[in-house]
Amino acid sequence: MQSYETMSKEELQQEFEQVKAIYKEYQGKGLKLDMSRGKPSTEQLDLGLEMLDIINSKSDMKAENGIDTRNYGVLDGIPDAKKLMAEVMEVTPDEVMIFGNSSLNTMFDMVARSMIFGVCGDTPWCKLDKVKWLCPVPGYDRHFAVTEHFGIEMINIPMSEDGPDMDMVEKLVSSDPAIKGIWCVPKYSNPQGVVYSDETVRRMANLKPAASDFRIYWDNAYIVHHLYTAEEGKLLNIIEECKKAGNPDMVYEFASTSKISLAGSGIAAIASSEKNLADMKKTITIQTIGYDKVNMLRHARYFKNAQGVLDHMKKHADILRPRFELVLETLDRELKGRGVGTWINPKGGYFVTYQTLEGCATEVIRLAKEAGVVMTGAGAPFPYHKDPQDSVIRIAPSYPSLEELKDAAEIFAVCVRYASLEKMLQD
Repeated sequence: MQSYETMSKEELQQEFEQVKAIYKEYQGKGLKLDMSRGKPSTEQLDLGLEMLDIINSKSDMKAENGIDTRNYGVLDGIPDAKKLMAEVMEVTPDEVMIFGNSSLNTMFDMVARSMIFGVCGDTPWCKLDKVKWLCPVPGYDRHFAVTEHFGIEMINIPMSEDGPDMDMVEKLVSSDPAIKGIWCVPKYSNPQGVVYSDETVRRMANLKPAASDFRIYWDNAYIVHHLYTAEEGKLLNIIEECKKAGNPDMVYEFASTSKISLAGSGIAAIASSEKNLADMKKTITIQTIGYDKVNMLRHARYFKNAQGVLDHMKKHADILRPRFELVLETLDRELKGRGVGTWINPKGGYFVTYQTLEGCATEVIRLAKEAGVVMTGAGAPFPYHKDPQDSVIRIAPSYPSLEELKDAAEIFAVCVRYASLEKMLQD
């Protein structure tokens, strides 16, 4: 396949006319395809339906310690659920607190508590002149939405195949007391699918922040979301590494079953130090008398242990893997060698990231939409929706059917060629 970079202007123009004709054909099909978010497909949601049969009107509703899950109380979560999530997160039950159905909710609340009440006795952030946050990019748009919502200044940190640029992180965190946190998706990162290297995790745990209330927001959202079991990403345990480094209070680890059981009806968990958990509870005990313990019981009885979760996730992988492979095969067939961008082949998670030629991402998204394919907006994986190079596109293969995905992937490839050729001819 000839690279566009080696073509003459006449050859580029000829190729552009051919691609434009193909694009017009797709436009004429009147397709309506959605690749905008990493939502589980209906097939995946069906995998968790048996969970609804675990508890019924004749069930024993008591947790293993005798607590009636139908009643008030138990702020931490029932021991059955704490054991389950502790095993998944590779921590002890004493280091875990169980919440409602969404880890995003727990992260939002954590930032809100810090803004209003401070962290472990430090000055509430709302009383400070400036609060800053480190944002590895490309990253999770909803993380950035949270910090933007609270008026926190966000600083881009470039990502590599090993994780965030730790030289930059170390320099900034150690020199600026206004920096209060960093967003991290350490395993199969959103959207690149990167697994943080051992060195990155250790350097993160050994940070020497200028602010005593600096915290690592370790969103381990894809902790068991392997596409290929034999190649699953190995990630060092940040809780243990922070203890070894003498920084046990520096991290909050988040996880949930949102893309494991039922996306809107899972359970979320935070793992952290005794000091951090006690600080959180001062406010949470006023906020709620307890989260949904019946749902906790349902999850604990259905999965039983971490191995039960892993076995269940193999079923998810069997559904997701063909979708990812279809997208990657299409990119290889249609775009490899043309000199119009790069991509990473992830081993887990929910996304494929495509990096176009500089200045082309917005146009690719626009062209795709006009051909009937809705994708995440260009710039979404960056704070303030501003991609400095306008080049990163997040592809979400999970939700469409394989048939729909085939069309969507082919249209995407045509749009990349279209936008790239248009830019090259203009330049």
